[in-house]
Amino acid sequence: MSGLTRKRDLRSGRPLWLATRQPATPHRPLTRSIKAEIVVIGAGVSGALVTDALLLAGHDVTVLDRRGPVRGSTAASTALLQFEIDTPLIQLGRKIGKDNAIRAYWRSTTGVDYLRHRIMELGIACDFAERETLYLSGDQLNATALKREVAARQKAGLRSIYLDRGELRRISGIERSGASLSRGSGELDPVKLVTALWRSASLRGARILSPVEVTDIASRRGGVDILTSAGHEIAARNLVIATGYETPKFLKRSDLKIVSSWAYATKPQTRALWPERRLIWEASDPYLYLRASADGRIIVGGEDEDFSDEAKRDALLPQKVEAIGRKLKRLFPHVDVTADYAWTGCFGQSDTGLPLIGALPGRPHCYAVLGYGGNGITFSAIAAQIIQRELAGHQDPDAKLFAFRR
Repeated sequence: MSGLTRKRDLRSGRPLWLATRQPATPHRPLTRSIKAEIVVIGAGVSGALVTDALLLAGHDVTVLDRRGPVRGSTAASTALLQFEIDTPLIQLGRKIGKDNAIRAYWRSTTGVDYLRHRIMELGIACDFAERETLYLSGDQLNATALKREVAARQKAGLRSIYLDRGELRRISGIERSGASLSRGSGELDPVKLVTALWRSASLRGARILSPVEVTDIASRRGGVDILTSAGHEIAARNLVIATGYETPKFLKRSDLKIVSSWAYATKPQTRALWPERRLIWEASDPYLYLRASADGRIIVGGEDEDFSDEAKRDALLPQKVEAIGRKLKRLFPHVDVTADYAWTGCFGQSDTGLPLIGALPGRPHCYAVLGYGGNGITFSAIAAQIIQRELAGHQDPDAKLFAFRR
């Protein structure tokens, strides 16, 4: 029987985050038909943050996953927690309107803040650190355009300043015509974060059931029925689909696409790292993005291209690592660019760079979180707040920015 969502091999290679063994995440199989208040499908970062928020609001939550907790694309993330969206503010304003674009950027900043506070409140040891971000000029935004971008951000009250070539060289050693320097971002270990969130959720009463393959859902008066490949049924009051880049088959949208991305981590080289360990990315297509790990490695990725199939994506890993390494060497000639860990994965993009969050049109009691864009973890934090409020009967002030439309 076919599954509810498109099944993909979401990653391959050796992600750095899986090098350290994490405590087991409590889960068990589904052995009979059950009733539930809220069902969340997906045990990655989106599902974990949504579940955490729903538990905070006093809901009873049951989680289903076809693989098991933290076994999808979470480990392929490079976990740059930025408020900056893939689509620059001035371009996003032309797509969705200036005021909406500013609201989206501001909501992204609060997403990072929300993550910081939940990590502190739950006492999660996931190597979280606050970081500034350097956004370098490139073939999509040259120095002049980047200066306009920074001016637009400053007018909106966002914490960005423009650096000319000399200022950029002085603070980073990077040779580029210009850059923006922004505050309000961060970094972490995504596997440690999500593993800890699921352990916390389990201790607070969440049922985590896996492996469970959902084959169909049907809205009814007062709830939704969920059918599994084993023939079990789950009668739920509400359903949240948080399956990452394995989108529901019934959701056919031309503005969403899956891309392949490649990344690697060097050996530890703390003394060679750039000042302040800032997050770095560039206004180019494809763009380079990099950060440092807690133990002093350089984590670098990019070379994105449209996804075709898993075999082609995986076969390109050595070639893409070499190309990324050449770019890294041009940026920082003194560093050792040799890969110690290398991996590839599937990620999603929307035409605005924004996620889709909220009620599914035509399917009562069904909600979805599609964290499309380069800020997957930050967008998942936004989704947690929006879904929590919607299921409590409250209207989130920014819900319309990310809502599904008929």
